[in-house]
Amino acid sequence: MFDVLRMHVKKRIDLTEEEFALSTTFFTSKKIKKQQSLLQEGNVCKTIAFVVQGCLRCYTIDEKGEEHVVQFAIEDWWISDLKSFFSDEPSAYNIDALEDSEILLLDRAKREELLLAVPKYERFFRVLGDRHYIATHERIVASLSASAEERYLSFLKSYPALAQRVSQRQIASYLGITSESLSRIRKHLAEKG
Repeated sequence: MFDVLRMHVKKRIDLTEEEFALSTTFFTSKKIKKQQSLLQEGNVCKTIAFVVQGCLRCYTIDEKGEEHVVQFAIEDWWISDLKSFFSDEPSAYNIDALEDSEILLLDRAKREELLLAVPKYERFFRVLGDRHYIATHERIVASLSASAEERYLSFLKSYPALAQRVSQRQIASYLGITSESLSRIRKHLAEKG
């Protein structure tokens, strides 16, 4: 289970085998079934999750009952509500599994212990935070300036494997458009060849 995490960490920082072995003791492994919840709106987010296998989504539900997908996470990705995780405030989000999934969980206290035990993880989490910031900023700019078709094409280019694993309704929700609009876009693109 830790092989995926090992490769993930290795891409960002150099750890000795001993440091990595020690770091694994701070994580808790968990299997969650499709549609099982990891976080419900109104609860405090107690963990950050690394996806070993499967697919999860983070979303909110508006006053009309419409879902708005904020993030997907497949193998080698992290998912959490970091605002709730760090502030200890109730989350505005839900996180659930779209497939049977295996995840590694790290709670706040264990994360702090990990940072003290293996200081190289300070850099690791900073690199992750930097990349998360850039991706979020790019998504905001795209949502303000790119057409729905451009956002869809960018999604397909950036996440080709994910596009095959989640429903068109969920992709539309992530893009901030209706399922009907996405169907029209897909039809138009198919006609263009």
